[in-house]
Amino acid sequence: MKTKRHAARRRPSTRARWTTTAAALVATGVLVCLVVALRPDGDADPGRTVAVPAADAPSSTVTRPPSAPPSPSPSRPSSASPTASPGASPSKTPAATPGARASASSPARAVAAEPPPAGRIRPGVTYRGLATHYDAGDGDGACLFGPSDDLMIAAMNHADYETSRACGAHLRVRAANGASVTVKVTNECPLPCAPGQLDLSKQAFAKLGALSAGEIPITWTLLSPSTPDTVAVRYKTGSTRYWCGIQVVGHRNPVARLEVRDGGTWHPLPRAEFNYFLSERGTGCGGPLRITDIYGEQLRFDGVAVRPDVLQPTGLQFRRH
Repeated sequence: MKTKRHAARRRPSTRARWTTTAAALVATGVLVCLVVALRPDGDADPGRTVAVPAADAPSSTVTRPPSAPPSPSPSRPSSASPTASPGASPSKTPAATPGARASASSPARAVAAEPPPAGRIRPGVTYRGLATHYDAGDGDGACLFGPSDDLMIAAMNHADYETSRACGAHLRVRAANGASVTVKVTNECPLPCAPGQLDLSKQAFAKLGALSAGEIPITWTLLSPSTPDTVAVRYKTGSTRYWCGIQVVGHRNPVARLEVRDGGTWHPLPRAEFNYFLSERGTGCGGPLRITDIYGEQLRFDGVAVRPDVLQPTGLQFRRH
């Protein structure tokens, strides 16, 4: 009779039990993480990162990256310039104003390193001549300042006109009888007007004597008057960046020189008899300007846009002397 043999059941070894237990713990940990991540009452936390453990790691870990300051978004200027240099810091564009503004990066006022050469009309000198009169019409003249309601004006004789250098000069004129009048030079009196002679508007001449006299002896001196006006700049009709004429208007003292900056160098422009400084090849048209009066004071501007036949105020004025 055969004895029935039962298959022997092997008990798992201690090592096998620990392996099974560890696997169960890892599975339980993963299940808990999934439950937490997928719970209906919470969204995924964008600031949290789940690190996948290595095979021999005891459990999964949760790490939070160090919080970094938010990167500043690039600011945009209120008005972007199409010609801005790469890498230039954007800056707020000032409110649009007619005309030009003095440079903020360089002095708006300076004293010329080389004083302008003395012209025929000099401060502190008394000139003698004759006064005649003419019909001034709307007040315009060879200086091309344009019509004016103020007809206390004069035409300067050809010699003292000095290729329009006398334009805009303010003069105190005195007659032998003691009467006086202040006039502004806006015109030229051609030959045979003699040196020292002033051809006054009828309105100005009448302040000194009767029009019927025709001419009277006078003396006159240069003034540096008080004035509410500021210097303005005007480009001649037809001006472009390839050719331009530049005129200075409203100046207290006679203008001796106008320069434009090109290639890092200041270039003086020649002056025409019709009171414009000319840049025949367009040098400096629309760029920085430097205007010097007969006392050597300079007014400097970053640039005045080429806007033909438009009077553009600068907001500055030469000092009174």
